[in-house]
Amino acid sequence: MSQPKPDPSSFSSPNSLSNWLKSRLPSDSFASWGIKPGTKNVHNLWLEISEGETSLLDSIPPVRTVNVVSVRIIDENGRILLESKQELSDGTHRERNRPLSEKMKPDESVEEAVLRAISEELGSIIDNDVSSIVKINTGSYKKKVEERVSLSYPGLPACYVLHTVDAFVQGLPTEDFCTEEEEYSECSELGAADKAVHVKKHFWKWVESDSF
Repeated sequence: MSQPKPDPSSFSSPNSLSNWLKSRLPSDSFASWGIKPGTKNVHNLWLEISEGETSLLDSIPPVRTVNVVSVRIIDENGRILLESKQELSDGTHRERNRPLSEKMKPDESVEEAVLRAISEELGSIIDNDVSSIVKINTGSYKKKVEERVSLSYPGLPACYVLHTVDAFVQGLPTEDFCTEEEEYSECSELGAADKAVHVKKHFWKWVESDSF
């Protein structure tokens, strides 16, 4: 019998979530959140839960479940676009080396998530409406589940439901480039967003398909 997910409304604030986690996570791991380079803090997790992007299983330790869209952007030469690293608001960098990816919103289709992800992470260098320059290869869609400890939240096991799809984006630079993002700019919980660690820049590189 599966254990229940806690009601998101029970976490009225980041502090209430912090208190709930303290008794369920190793103290040294939880203490490193937002302190260890490349990690996020409890405000980030609370925002994910509030926005419906993440659910937590009421277990010890809890298990974080996230639906993620992963977009393999492929150019005319068959190269794949990878995000090499991110620059965070605390000045640290987080290594990525993976295709563009984004947590999905509740009731969001894969196609909607793809367009939103491209708009949010590549939008600073895109002049046109995203839907007019993106071609999604719906036949490439794959779904798989990965379970691993989250790098963003040390000590917190995660279950990632990955929705992978190929796409072509017209007009991207042919060499390595970076983009800027105003993460949480449309968030309704501005108080928590101000204290959360957020992404400032994305760094991108093209790689040959046989090397990834």
